[in-house]
Amino acid sequence: MTRRNTLTRIGALAGALLVLPLSAGAAAAVGQPAPDFALKDVKGANHALAALKGKYVVLEWVNYECPFVKKHYGSGNMQKLQKAYTGKGVVWFSVNSSATGKQGFFPTEKIEGLLRERDASPSAYLLDTDGTVGRLYGAKTTPHMFVIDPSGKVIYAGGIDDKASTDLADIATAKNHVQAALDEALAGKPVSVATSQPYGCAVKY
Repeated sequence: MTRRNTLTRIGALAGALLVLPLSAGAAAAVGQPAPDFALKDVKGANHALAALKGKYVVLEWVNYECPFVKKHYGSGNMQKLQKAYTGKGVVWFSVNSSATGKQGFFPTEKIEGLLRERDASPSAYLLDTDGTVGRLYGAKTTPHMFVIDPSGKVIYAGGIDDKASTDLADIATAKNHVQAALDEALAGKPVSVATSQPYGCAVKY
């Protein structure tokens, strides 16, 4: 084998290995226990999923600079969901997995101001700068949504709704999968749409 062919094969293998963490989304499969994690929020408080057994938990991957995220925050759609379901005892985490210097990354001291500007109401905004939890869940887009039930199992994974666009007007006619999953689960019913294709900007690992 020539040196050039050897380097080509090594380069191809390296490329394949770089993709592996993102394909680990099977670890957050619907019907299976949600991968455990612990992350700090913008105030330095620690949040561990294991401590939240008995509660519904929503994970929302966020990047405020992403036009798909802007669609849901600019319309007030995401904030409305956050307020409605935290009011019902659901724990809602906005998770930022943008690496330092990449789109969506903000210094800690700036994030609280951004939350106020958007009138965002998650239970906490979690910092995953090294991307460990994002890769653990296989989070691919912003937003990418997961709903976890009180037993600790994933009951929904995918897009926030069925209109993969940046058009605010589409929200009015979209089927909101996260809202439907929470409403059904809170009413003691099975989740009718447990998975969907996530859409948005690629998570900036």
